[in-house]
Amino acid sequence: MKKLIVLLLILVMGFASCKNSEKQIDKIEISKQYFKELSHSDDSKISNCLTDSITIIEGEYKIIYSKKDYLELLKWDAVFSPNYKILEIEEAGGMVKVKISKIDKRIAFLQETPFIMHQTIKFQKEKIISIETEYLDFKEATWERNKNTLISWIDKNHPELNGFIYDQTESGGMKFLKAIALYKNRK
Repeated sequence: MKKLIVLLLILVMGFASCKNSEKQIDKIEISKQYFKELSHSDDSKISNCLTDSITIIEGEYKIIYSKKDYLELLKWDAVFSPNYKILEIEEAGGMVKVKISKIDKRIAFLQETPFIMHQTIKFQKEKIISIETEYLDFKEATWERNKNTLISWIDKNHPELNGFIYDQTESGGMKFLKAIALYKNRK
């Protein structure tokens, strides 16, 4: 009888310790931290939120980045001084769904208003493995008009900056900012 009680106690303690070791991951908090660090452009803290590779999906485009390559892309984004604001956030089905507003110097020039988007963030354990983005208010006509006007003006007046629009490196972002500043100060 004593052996049976000891065995039951060991089993109960074993199950209890297994349950406690499976701590619940706060995916909403990780997502909030990710957007906060995007606004601050803090690579090391952003890196802590990501798996070794991350899949980015925007419409029909799906790109798988290594963590290193994704952080390089974020250096381009950081040049424009982004500001991300969470409008809504919820966890559903192991994913986090976020409605977000993003504004930066590039978006302010090309779209003239912030992007509003839905993002679905998927996790592998406590790290972000993919982000799918759906733009809710992309003003294509405004974007294309402002982009084409800027490119034409730069081609004519500052050909040394040609190609800035497609260069998603930190130096490409600096050229993009310079192009916007030159265009705004053209008079």
